[in-house]
Amino acid sequence: MNTLAIDLETYSDNDIKYGVHKYVDSPNFEILLLGYSFDDEPVQVADLTKEEMPVRVAQALFDNSITKTAFNANFEITCFKKLYPELPAEQWECTSVLALYNSLPTKLADVAAVLHLGADKQKDTRGKALINYFSKPCKPTKANGGRTRNLPEHNPEAWAQYIEYNRQDVVVEKAIRQKLLSLKPPELEHRYWLMDQEINSRGARINEKLVENAICINKEHQTKLLAKAKKLTRLENPNSPLQLTAWVENRLGETVESIDKKAIAELLKKDIPDDVRVMLRLRQQLGKTSIKKYEAMQKAMTTDGRVHGMFQFYGAMRTGRWAGRIVQLHNLPRNSMDAEELDTARAFVKNGDLEMMELCYDNVPDTLSQLVRTAITAKPGCRFIVDDFSAIEARVIAWLAGEKWRQDVFAEGGDIYCASASAMFGVPVVKHGENGHLRQKGKIAELALGYGGSVGALKQMGADKMGLSDDELQEIVTKWRAASPAITKFWWDVDSAAKKAIKTGSTVKIKQGHLAFCRKQGALFIKLPSGRHLVYIKPEIGENRFGGESILYRGIEQGSRKWGILETYGGKLVENIVQAVARDCLAAAMLRLTEAGYKIIMHIHDEVVMEVPDGVGSLAEVTEIMSKNEPWEAGLIKTADGFEGQYYMKD
Repeated sequence: MNTLAIDLETYSDNDIKYGVHKYVDSPNFEILLLGYSFDDEPVQVADLTKEEMPVRVAQALFDNSITKTAFNANFEITCFKKLYPELPAEQWECTSVLALYNSLPTKLADVAAVLHLGADKQKDTRGKALINYFSKPCKPTKANGGRTRNLPEHNPEAWAQYIEYNRQDVVVEKAIRQKLLSLKPPELEHRYWLMDQEINSRGARINEKLVENAICINKEHQTKLLAKAKKLTRLENPNSPLQLTAWVENRLGETVESIDKKAIAELLKKDIPDDVRVMLRLRQQLGKTSIKKYEAMQKAMTTDGRVHGMFQFYGAMRTGRWAGRIVQLHNLPRNSMDAEELDTARAFVKNGDLEMMELCYDNVPDTLSQLVRTAITAKPGCRFIVDDFSAIEARVIAWLAGEKWRQDVFAEGGDIYCASASAMFGVPVVKHGENGHLRQKGKIAELALGYGGSVGALKQMGADKMGLSDDELQEIVTKWRAASPAITKFWWDVDSAAKKAIKTGSTVKIKQGHLAFCRKQGALFIKLPSGRHLVYIKPEIGENRFGGESILYRGIEQGSRKWGILETYGGKLVENIVQAVARDCLAAAMLRLTEAGYKIIMHIHDEVVMEVPDGVGSLAEVTEIMSKNEPWEAGLIKTADGFEGQYYMKD
């Protein structure tokens, strides 16, 4: 007996969209059905509404010799820990992670469909209706006798279907695992996944008073703003784009194409009547969604005062980066206020003092937005140590491509934007000094052009708003590529190697980054320095819009979120490779920090946040650990910087 496959059906009156930790935090949480199968035995279902946990399963959960598997195993682990708080996670493996590692969809049904498993190994389509009926509260009605929950005895036929649905999920999960087992990620990825379970389980502490008062202050302030807007415009609903546009047009005597954020900013630059100016500024504040993050924190907070489960392991399938969930920490509003200003504003909000907020700040919604990060606070007796890799992607691409002058800049602690501008224009460039005006061109070039982008990429970065013509933008592209020959060659070498591997089925290695490309088992595999692979399903050579060769593969389309045919090329592959290597750098650093005893509560992009007891550890030690290299990172020049404090912010 080596493997136990598991699937649970459960009940909670907490919504699962706020994460499994909030879901199981309800006192009414209950495991209803347990589908399980040992090795190749037929799937069994234990109805836990009528019987106890099977002894054989309960023992296996604590047996180190038995591998426990589930599709999204984090759900099962967290549910079981409600019953068995000391449940070990080390022997669990997640079949969803196995699928994501191989660039397959996130949902069980979709993975089964894409893998073309037999008709008997597809997900039961009745699941959604059954889950809604048995696993969620129901509305009390006369017809159901005023009950708020449906039990098995209320619909025995549907309950029998639910049992079969649960059984089939185990069948499908086992079939997927069997299909993909030969393509398991390296063992190191399992260690990263276990670390991820710890981080998600630990969660981040939220200042409940700050969150609650921020929501109340915003509501009261918005009411005041709306009253001012009504008095000024005499409109029934000045928040209505249609009504407000008509009012503005009437006051200006001209047509207004839009009243969105961008259009308002342009209108405010013009010579317009005072009342229109005032109203547009009111509109800016009324349109500010400053409390959505606060509301997400409030709804997801568990009884321990923390929010858990904010990270999805391998959430970005083309790079392996983590994805944000629930509060979405990856797009938190930035704060421009310094620490002293933040302290003052936080004190006003914690006291619920709208009057002082309005007196001290011209834009209350913007101030509340800047305070969102600060709602995440260290527990008493602890402080945060926050450390962030410096320009990690720029360092990685220089290292992979072998662009020596760039590596020299990093080795000497130089400013890459100044150095890039200097290399492009052939003159010394010093920040706030000699030829300092060229630094901005170096910056936008660095941010936009590293992955094969051209004039269009510069415009996306806002370069056209600097007053630069298309000819000037093209000059930047040309000069940047001339100054970065190794990176430019890297794009073409990656493109050529990938195409050759697809065409011939052979393994193609390139010198840069010691990367290897091969086609096997219906996919293109790109081996990274860390030993893991990036996977592109069903690759083939197609034709791009310019009549040249392109690489086609199957994957999730970003817009539609549907499985379809995608196109890529050398520069885009390089972008994925660089971001993947940067992710591996972060994962390795977090594991080193964990092994050193640091308790990670969050990580955002290339930044790590640790909750550390007062008097223990230091920023200097964390930075030293972050900057170390694993054997596969030899020659990569990394550095990090950060701060210590009682709450989270953007330093």
